[in-house]
Amino acid sequence: MPGSRPLLASRASSDTSGDRDVLEEHALLTGERTQRAETAPRTWKFWREIGLFVWAVVATAAVIILAVVYQNHTDTKPSRPHPAGKRNLIFMVSDGMGPTSLSLTRSFMQFQNGKPFSEQLVIDQHLIGQSRTRSSSSLITDSAAGATAFSCGKKSYNGAISVTPDHEPCGTVLEAAKRANYMTGLVVTTRITDATPACFAAHVNMRQEEDRIAEQMVGDYPLGRVVDLMLGGGRCHFLPNSSVLNSCRADNRDVVALAKQKGYNYIDNRDDFDKLRKGAGLKLPMLGLFADTDVPYEIDRRHETDVYPSLKEMAVTALKALSEASRNSDKGYFVMIEGSRIDHAGHHNDPAAQVHEVLAYDETIAAVLEFIKNEETETIMVSTSDHETGGLATARQLHTTYPEYVWYPSPLANASFSAERMALRYLQYLTSEPTNDQKHNFIADELQDGLGIFDATDDEINNLVKTPATALYQYADMVSRRSQTGWSSHGHSGADVNIYSSNPKVAAALVGNHENTEVGEFLRTYLDVDVDAVTKELREQGTNLKVLNHEGEEVSWMGKIPEDGERLDGQNHLTYGGDFRKRHLLHGPACDCGL
Repeated sequence: MPGSRPLLASRASSDTSGDRDVLEEHALLTGERTQRAETAPRTWKFWREIGLFVWAVVATAAVIILAVVYQNHTDTKPSRPHPAGKRNLIFMVSDGMGPTSLSLTRSFMQFQNGKPFSEQLVIDQHLIGQSRTRSSSSLITDSAAGATAFSCGKKSYNGAISVTPDHEPCGTVLEAAKRANYMTGLVVTTRITDATPACFAAHVNMRQEEDRIAEQMVGDYPLGRVVDLMLGGGRCHFLPNSSVLNSCRADNRDVVALAKQKGYNYIDNRDDFDKLRKGAGLKLPMLGLFADTDVPYEIDRRHETDVYPSLKEMAVTALKALSEASRNSDKGYFVMIEGSRIDHAGHHNDPAAQVHEVLAYDETIAAVLEFIKNEETETIMVSTSDHETGGLATARQLHTTYPEYVWYPSPLANASFSAERMALRYLQYLTSEPTNDQKHNFIADELQDGLGIFDATDDEINNLVKTPATALYQYADMVSRRSQTGWSSHGHSGADVNIYSSNPKVAAALVGNHENTEVGEFLRTYLDVDVDAVTKELREQGTNLKVLNHEGEEVSWMGKIPEDGERLDGQNHLTYGGDFRKRHLLHGPACDCGL
């Protein structure tokens, strides 16, 4: 009968297969397992297919294994966290440079050089990840806490120079590298006593103690001399206050003389720098300080190349010297190179200064990469920022009406000087006590010659006449408005910052998004140095250690512990004046810069 045919049967079959179909249908409908009375014997065909399958699996595995072995044999770069044997590490810090700094500078470069929109900066081609930047005291870090994360691999409060939140010193990767017989160096364009370089070779509770930082950096602290080479600015913190014209110390201690006692060779001018012959004539240890405070912005320094070396020149000189000094050693070198004043341009909200600082950093990256190609020893470059400064945006709404989608690089290209230099020239002019009409004419001429601004309004000029104290910010804002560059702050922001490397394979631990402390962990892991042992030594040697302050009183070797109101930004809030920080009111002109 038709109704007796299995529902799932689709074709005629033998009695045996029909019975099997009935059983399978019963299993599907009832959920019960099919019970077979007997199992058909395995045929030769069945075993042949099994054999072919096994052979295919084995052959595929063999091919994969051979490919991996071949790749490892032909790859010249190691895949381990650190290579076996001798190695060098070049750590670069673009202080205050966020992702938008690259967008701003890339578009400026394309405009200035007539390049297509596809043209990249050198650094663009080495992006591997991002870093999260918060400190232990704030979602927005300062440079001290940011650099402590790199040097110690630990979070700390804003203002801390390689000390923990409980005010204990933490060993740094540079100190550990020196203990392991690496050659070490610091190259910056700010004061060598500023937060970032200080965090690698000093330990103080408050970053403002640059006089004490200078002493520690030349070896006057528990570990002795740990830095073989220092190049940058900031000699005012090394000269006694009896040198009235160029000292910013609070005491009469001569730290240059102290450095010489510790074995340092010392130079302080461009002529002596040129005699180093790009490192070939440099004798370590070396302290080179080429500016009283910070080396001028690159946009200004390019007019004074006979006075100040560039970041690129100092970096190449340092690499050559450190490479030669470690050539016959079983250890290589560790050097920190900082594009320091990108940060200051952000604090000043000066887009023209910003793009020239980033371009100078990019040129230094290119020179470092070229140096690595010719370096016999395994060498890696890692670059990142401690934070973003200024809340920079390549956009600005000038009116209440809906904005056009535009940003103009041309006003930046028209500028010949930074707002900082323009303000300095204006303040120097005011010492001649000109009339208001004379001030008006001077400012109009300066705007045309220095910033390429020919459409200054009467209000803009009159504001400069009336309030010269904020001239720096007014000049910067005139360029920002005309280029429609936006800023949300004269301080830092909490933005993630980029990580770059010359070798993504070796720096694989930094691929992706990371805490800034993970950058510090990578540095010590790559060099294979014991930072914890240095921390232990610092704490043992520093117990009850006292030094004399500028008033002749005995204080802790790490200086004053900040009060509650000082811990968030590393300085007393009373020094905050109006809309902008004027640290010089408390610490002198050498400190009139960003945090």
